[in-house]
Amino acid sequence: MTADTGAADGGPADAVTGTGDVPDAVTGTGTPDTAGTAGAGTAAEGGTFHERLTALAERRIEMGEVRGVAAADPVNIPMIRHWTDAIGDANPLYTDPEAAAGGVHGEIVAPPAMIQVWSMPGVKRSARQVSTPVDDVLRMLDENGHTGVVATNCEQTYHRYVRLGERPVPATRFAGLSGPKRTALGEGYFVTWNVTWYVGEEPVATMLFRVLKFRPREREEAPPPEPATVNAAPRMPYPLRPATAVDDAARTPDPPEPATVNAAPHTPDPPKTVTAVDDAAPRAPYPLRPAVNRDTEFFWEGVAKGELRIQKCAGCGELRHPPGPVCPSCRSADRTYVVAGGEGEVYSYVVHHHPPVPGRETPFVVAVVELPEGVRMVGNVTECASSEVGIGMPVRVTYRQMDDELTLPMWIPREA
Repeated sequence: MTADTGAADGGPADAVTGTGDVPDAVTGTGTPDTAGTAGAGTAAEGGTFHERLTALAERRIEMGEVRGVAAADPVNIPMIRHWTDAIGDANPLYTDPEAAAGGVHGEIVAPPAMIQVWSMPGVKRSARQVSTPVDDVLRMLDENGHTGVVATNCEQTYHRYVRLGERPVPATRFAGLSGPKRTALGEGYFVTWNVTWYVGEEPVATMLFRVLKFRPREREEAPPPEPATVNAAPRMPYPLRPATAVDDAARTPDPPEPATVNAAPHTPDPPKTVTAVDDAAPRAPYPLRPAVNRDTEFFWEGVAKGELRIQKCAGCGELRHPPGPVCPSCRSADRTYVVAGGEGEVYSYVVHHHPPVPGRETPFVVAVVELPEGVRMVGNVTECASSEVGIGMPVRVTYRQMDDELTLPMWIPREA
């Protein structure tokens, strides 16, 4: 069994746009040293940062696989039940002893995708954890200003199910470093590593994980040109115009409109204006900037005006978010937008405690908000304690100016 997923940050379908190069693994012959020693062997080395980083990466590759410690808790039913409830997996082979006894395994097994759960260090990252060959490379990048991070690849392979009572042991191998690469987020390096989980000497699962560690781009730096796309769908010129009654009449067939499209049950908070004091002392650029492209440009233009815009297919009328170049229902590339009412309910959420995020103070809440228009959006819930956030909580949109140029939509309790 193999799982292959990509990751992106919040907002409408943000993607890392690079030069089109495939990350290449660093190879070389260095002298292995001990993992966990910050910048081991690099302080006295000469050369550029890139040369010192490459030398460190070569040594970490030669270290090979470094085993960690066994999971703090054995595989257990309560943790499996919490995970399956959160994911919505109702397979009785994971939680029902009677059903599992009659199943192919003859006993309860853990969902394969849970493998990383058993060895996660937890919020406090206890002293039980063993340093891995990746730690020094990431630390050196941080110390050189490459503080931004976004996951780009996660590929998991499952060799067998883990059973109740087993305590998987993770083993990490540094796989490669590629860069520097210019991306829409800023210049950075792709860092790749592999993790294998063992029960005894038997490998039960493996994972390839890759992140981009980048130096946040300065405002005055022009973004790199978008790479050419083969067989790209035709795009309509921007800015998009709001949907009109003529558009609705021209659709065939005419689908039912969501009851609350273009409704305005409240007056959204306008973006905060810049004062004379702000002009005198410009704020530092907010480091977590969305990657705006031709598909999402209309959304961010709306945010700047205090509007929450939802992309709409001009062919069949379907609303969609995140925005995209082609309608998933009728395959039309003709699109427009509607302005949402700005209210919704928390569909799902997480409270982020660790690791630290540039420009944010932890803990903070990231939620999936379900709109009555029929789409869901990701955003922060603010102006309330994280403990007060819950599934079904009514919220409304507000707009926060993060620096002199960037405004972000966020969500606050509806009664606030």
